[in-house]
Amino acid sequence: MTKISKNRKLAMSKYDATKSYSLAEATKIIKDITTTKFDSSVDVSVRLGVDPRKANQMVRGSVSLPHGSGKTMRVLVLCTPDKVAEATAAGADFVGLDEYIEKIKGGWTDVDVIITMPSVMGKVGALGRVLGPRGLMPNPKTGTVTMDIGKAVTDAKGGKIDFKVDKAGIVQALVGKVSFDSNKLAENTNELLQTIMKLKPSSAKGVYVRSVYLSSTMSPSIQIDTKFLG
Repeated sequence: MTKISKNRKLAMSKYDATKSYSLAEATKIIKDITTTKFDSSVDVSVRLGVDPRKANQMVRGSVSLPHGSGKTMRVLVLCTPDKVAEATAAGADFVGLDEYIEKIKGGWTDVDVIITMPSVMGKVGALGRVLGPRGLMPNPKTGTVTMDIGKAVTDAKGGKIDFKVDKAGIVQALVGKVSFDSNKLAENTNELLQTIMKLKPSSAKGVYVRSVYLSSTMSPSIQIDTKFLG
């Protein structure tokens, strides 16, 4: 048997692992049971009743969290020279084109978001092998392939997050930090869940949202009662 640490035992004594909670209750519990010395990330895991292998059941999108994600996003903009000033003014950390494409080909991916424009997607598309597995490939559906570079950078810096269902039918996303007020965590989580609900594929049959769990770094997961989602 694996030995349960004292902190985990204490955390598990503060809630009922067999019960599901409302969003407001779950965010309070997460704050109460997180024992890390650093400001832990809070994540949501949503199991969907879809088959991601079918193109018409792929759930993918982005959402602007009302209270931001709490994470400092490093943004790279791959653009033509006429868009450099706009990207820089909006707060992009790295701006350029060919030199960054070469760096990425060499394995550099030290960023959180990559934004580009339609006219250079031919060049950026060649980076799919490096960027795809890291979830960094720009995509028009998430607003990261756009002519409105400034807005895309502002959104990314301000708490916009991208999400995508994985092969197991699960969407995992960051909704804030443990230091956030529990109401703000609940509002961020609700915004994400409502966005996922709107993206339900018409071809998905049966129950769409199978389960929702909230957790922080190294904390146990709290199940959220899906009937509260409306």
